[in-house]
Amino acid sequence: MLTRREEITRLLDSATVPLTAQEICEILEIKKRSIVYDDIDHIARSVRNQGKEVVVKPASCGKCHYAFRVKGSVKAPTKCPKCKSEWILAPSFLIRDKK
Repeated sequence: MLTRREEITRLLDSATVPLTAQEICEILEIKKRSIVYDDIDHIARSVRNQGKEVVVKPASCGKCHYAFRVKGSVKAPTKCPKCKSEWILAPSFLIRDKK
């Protein structure tokens, strides 16, 4: 039996397209996205030792297409600093070998 983080790692490692936290929640039947974001932060540190990295497609504004910068945490922003819209497209994640 795999732990939740091991399941998320396996899922992101085998995915062909980036997955959002919401999609991960639905696939693995996890109730809160915040748990997935915390786990991805931890997984990003763990996979470095295996020669891999978590690739993050940053969140973006659905209205003006502003792309948010990826900072220390991978959590989704709530409001666009450029147009103040709350239509935010969530960040998505993959695990790939480091280049």
